[in-house]
Amino acid sequence: MAMTYADERTTRPGPALLVVAGAACTASSGMFIKLSGVSAGTAAFLRCALALVVLAPLAAAEYRRLGARPARLLGLDLAAGALLGVDFVCWVQSIQHLGASIATILLNVQLVVFPLLARVFTGAQLARRFWLTAPVLLTGVALAGGALGRAEPGSDPLSGVAFGTAAGVAFAGYLFLVRLGGGRHLQGEQPQSGVRPHTALPVCAATLSAAIAAAALGSLWTGVDPNPGWPAWGWLIPMALLGQVLAWLLINPALPRLAPDKGATLLLLQPILALFFGVGFLAERPTLTQYAGCALVIVAVWRAGRSDH
Repeated sequence: MAMTYADERTTRPGPALLVVAGAACTASSGMFIKLSGVSAGTAAFLRCALALVVLAPLAAAEYRRLGARPARLLGLDLAAGALLGVDFVCWVQSIQHLGASIATILLNVQLVVFPLLARVFTGAQLARRFWLTAPVLLTGVALAGGALGRAEPGSDPLSGVAFGTAAGVAFAGYLFLVRLGGGRHLQGEQPQSGVRPHTALPVCAATLSAAIAAAALGSLWTGVDPNPGWPAWGWLIPMALLGQVLAWLLINPALPRLAPDKGATLLLLQPILALFFGVGFLAERPTLTQYAGCALVIVAVWRAGRSDH
């Protein structure tokens, strides 16, 4: 007997596990970008354009199987993607000023902005433990990225922090709209029992919108090179497949199933994993205080996500 959608929902992985797996995929992006050596606009645009080669056929197949996505939700996907394109360009520029690890750390301003957006615009209740663990998380993030220590020689902390913070705010807006696009807290809409939700279509729409936004912003700011040549392609292709295709196919459907503070907290694993990628593949050597920060964040993430297992 064929498995029903309701049966499948009971056997698929929990949302916390999906978000953690997605965070692991996105954590590798900074490493690939640094190795590629391309401009912020080029990296951001090609990340999305390459991902569309994979996402478009998946979205087309899903459309034939499930039908069209509601127009209001598609609009949220496109708006979220525009913010993601801004996030990508600002984040890559921050990498060039501060390095991959610290730039990834700065993205986690979303820890505060995303839950507050959900609270203000949807009335979502934030757990008390979020406010209790937020200082520990932020301290751990600052230690892990070296933000509390001396800046790396040759870096530009002022510009890097500004670009990284802008990227984090844009990323928070993206996460917030993705949560709405998952169908939670949309006034006047009731979830339809037994209706299988779209997965590839929203990610494809958001990625298309992100590509357009990245191309527009990148062209005006850093320039966009549609053919950076080898070996840049060798780093950009896996970045797109892991950091854009697989990561958001995992994260997007999982976020609406988590409380906003919990989803934001679990995504904090991303900078910690990015730090370890830097150690293993870029020969970076974190200090003892950075490892202590990693430990703080991992403990706080485990505490926040424990109820989901």
